[in-house]
Amino acid sequence: MKAYRDEEGNVTLFRPDMNMKRMNRSAQRIALPTFNGDALLELIKQLIRIDKHWIPKEPGHSLYVRPTLIGTQKAIGVSPPNEALLFVILSPVGPYYPAGFKPIALYGTTEFVRAAPGGTGAYKLGVNYAPGVLPQKSAVALGYAQNLWLHGEEHYLTEVGTMNMFVVLKTEDGSTELVTPPLDGMILPGVTRDSVLTLAREHASGKYPLGELADKLIVSERPVTMKEIKDAAASGRLVEMFGAGTAVVISPVDRIGYLGEDIHIPTGEDGMGPVSRPIWKELVGRQWGTIRSEWSVPV
Repeated sequence: MKAYRDEEGNVTLFRPDMNMKRMNRSAQRIALPTFNGDALLELIKQLIRIDKHWIPKEPGHSLYVRPTLIGTQKAIGVSPPNEALLFVILSPVGPYYPAGFKPIALYGTTEFVRAAPGGTGAYKLGVNYAPGVLPQKSAVALGYAQNLWLHGEEHYLTEVGTMNMFVVLKTEDGSTELVTPPLDGMILPGVTRDSVLTLAREHASGKYPLGELADKLIVSERPVTMKEIKDAAASGRLVEMFGAGTAVVISPVDRIGYLGEDIHIPTGEDGMGPVSRPIWKELVGRQWGTIRSEWSVPV
């Protein structure tokens, strides 16, 4: 998660409660001890107060906060740890796109897998990142930024290397559908993913309209195959695709390499699309304190 400094100098964390809950779920999955999330959050706040001079004052900059839990038992064998170390790393970070949005190209990966049913794909664990290092290197060598992980014979979309995936489609009746793969046990339940879905659903219901967003918006968590993406692109129904994650917030996608050919995806002049743009503006506003929200927790 990140700590932000607003225009008045106040420091906030973005939805830290969700991060604490996910970390406890992840610890439980690999037999590490769980912890009191409220107590850890208070300690993190105290740490940030001590080191708040490390939070950059420049626009778009923030302080990356990474709580980490590792087993430290003195043993070589594979067994549940009887000792563990919980520590927190802070690092100043700049904007992901310092010169403005730049859409990325993804490599639809069929020869490697990130996660499998019943595995650990839905948990925030280092073990999920290590197997992706070599495929990531291969994707970059082919001219793509990251892997788009596909699953099964139908090549279902799961997620990108460090982001959840979103697709925007035009339906037959002219509505706009925002689609993201469901939390089926192979996909990380990202905090930014949940934030995007919440904002989209509140807009669709009329509870919290986002001015630039289409009125007829359908929000779906359902399986999406590469065939559906390819067909939608060919028929002109593919409006945009984007990733969402803590580091990038929202990252537009303009190209997917798949089975030897490129699928081109529309983007606006600023690199974003008609759905991602207003959602990004709202998210960033809440993170930086220009839009008041209960998601921003004072430090």
